This record gives sequence, C-alpha cells and structure tokens, in this order.
Amino acid sequence: MTTTEDPQTAPAVDPGPLIRLTIADCAAKVLHSAVTLGVFGVLAGDPADAAEVARRTGIHHRMAPDFLDALVGLGLLERTGGRYRNSPLARAYLVPDSSTYLGGFVELTNETLYGTWGRLTEALRSGEPQHLDADKGGFVGDRHEDPARMKRFLAGLDAYSDRMGAELARCLDWTRRSSFVDLGGARGNLAAVLVRAYPHLRATCFDLERTRPLFTEHIGGLGLADRVAFAGGDFFTDPIPRTDVVVLGHILHGFDTARRRELIGRVFEAVRPGGTVLVYDRMIDDDRSDPERLLSSLHMRLVSPDGSEYRAADCRAWLRGAGFTDDDAQPLLGTHTLVTAHKEAA
Repeated sequence: MTTTEDPQTAPAVDPGPLIRLTIADCAAKVLHSAVTLGVFGVLAGDPADAAEVARRTGIHHRMAPDFLDALVGLGLLERTGGRYRNSPLARAYLVPDSSTYLGGFVELTNETLYGTWGRLTEALRSGEPQHLDADKGGFVGDRHEDPARMKRFLAGLDAYSDRMGAELARCLDWTRRSSFVDLGGARGNLAAVLVRAYPHLRATCFDLERTRPLFTEHIGGLGLADRVAFAGGDFFTDPIPRTDVVVLGHILHGFDTARRRELIGRVFEAVRPGGTVLVYDRMIDDDRSDPERLLSSLHMRLVSPDGSEYRAADCRAWLRGAGFTDDDAQPLLGTHTLVTAHKEAA
C-alpha cells in the first residue's frame, strides 16, 4: 500500500541545499574536463560557437551545448548570441602558458583527490590514512621518481605560489631582513617571488635532497642561482640554516602536535635574534564552523597518519611556548591564515 504525505505536515525545510551538496563533485568534474580538453585555451582568442569549440577540442557534438552552458552557469565562460568566451576568472587563471595559470593544479586535484576521498567511509571506520604521501599532503609520493610528473605537479603550483609570495611580500617589512629560509620550499618558486620583490634578500630552500635537481633547473632558469640556494635535509634531524626569517607554509599540518612543537623549537634556534617566523596553512577557525577549512583538515587525516589542520590560536600558543613573542594572525588569500611571531633581539 502506498501513502501520500499530507502537505500540511511535510517538512518546511527546502531540500535544495542537500541536493546541491549531493552533486557538488559534478561541477568540479566539469572544470577538470574543460581544462583537460583545452576549452579555455581555445577561447583565449576570439569567441566561438559550440560547433567550433567542439571541433577544436574534440568534444562530441551531442555533449557540447550542455557542457559549455554548464561552464557558463559555473561562471567560467560567458555566452553572447550563441558564442562563448572565457569569463574574467577563466582569463585570469585558466589560459595555458599564462603566468597565472592554475590549470596544472586543477589537473592535479582531479588525478589525486578523487581516489583518496572515495575511501573516506573506510577511513572513518578504521581511522587509517588512505594515501601515505605525508610529505606533501598526498600530492607528491612517487612523483619524485618520475621527473616529468613531478615537474608538471610543481608547475601547477607555481601560479599559486606566485600569489602567495606576493602576499607575503606585503605582510612583513622585508627591508629590515637580509635572509630567509623557506622550509619545504620545493623548487624555490615562492622564494623567487620574494627575492625579486626585494633584491637585497638572499633565500635558502630547505627540502628533501631528492628535490635538488628540480630546484637547480627551475632557479637556474629564472637566473636566480646567486640569490636562492638549496639545502637538502630532514626538518627534524638536520640543522636548519641560521637566518632572519623562516617561512613554514603547508608544513605543520603534516604532523601531530608533539612534532609541531618540536619543529617550531628547531625553527626558534635557527632564527636570529630580532628575526621572524611566518606560518601559513588553511587553519581552522576558532569555533570550528568553516566547512572548507574542516574539509582541508579531513583531507590531511585521509592522506597522512598524523596530519590535520589546526587553529590559529593553537599555532600562536606553540610559538609562544618555543620562545617567540608578539604573535599575530591574519587572513591570507581568503583561503589561508598567516601567523607571524618574532624572536626578541639580543
């Protein structure tokens, strides 16, 4: 027997948000496919109709209209008189070969995240990480063994680190500092942004020794080998070079609290008196209500045995415990939090 719910007693809550959440990954897959198929490169010049875009990208004519209009609805394309063009957002970040291209990062997430997050239920039941690539939040792993894949990964992050470096250049009076160390600096792109903004600065990227060839190639190509050096080693066993400023970006979220405190203590010893430490991550808001920050933290738990995001208040407490003073927290790029602290002058 079937029953019909009385409209007078039906829930007054709109189920729309639940439905949109259920299919949220569909929008991301549309973006991933558009990048892979080269839609934004095709539309970097003159506008084109659906047939022309389909011909130049290899999209089947049956799929093209809904696919392109979905990109319009997502704010990535604009449509006028049946012709499509890139939106300002796509022009800024999705046109290949531009200095701000983020398409490599888009492809990276498609390649890396879906398999891991597909095992979320298993992880919730077992408590075990599902992807043991803790050194870079699940993004690196065996890519170090494949130079071509590693270069593609790092190139995908360069536009992101360009923006992060530009923000860090404005967040500190670098004219009073002469050197800095970027922990986990990879091939040195963020360091390059800072030394270009402040030509008096000298930088050191401290990362695993296996990263050195990629660093040498990239920094050499930028013509900055005389200003950005590489130090290979382990954060916890090898000495961190003495410096005026240490940058820890996307580092502390890979460890548990005890290891974070240990690393900050080592950083304190490396920072010269009067120097500064800069820590940025997608830190959790104090009342733990921001879903994007919490999803980032859950991702770290999925890909590493001990990692997670943390609150800015916790980070400031760890820094004070190590001996730093005058700590402060501020938003960074709308997605991150930057905590700054100082070491008292001698």
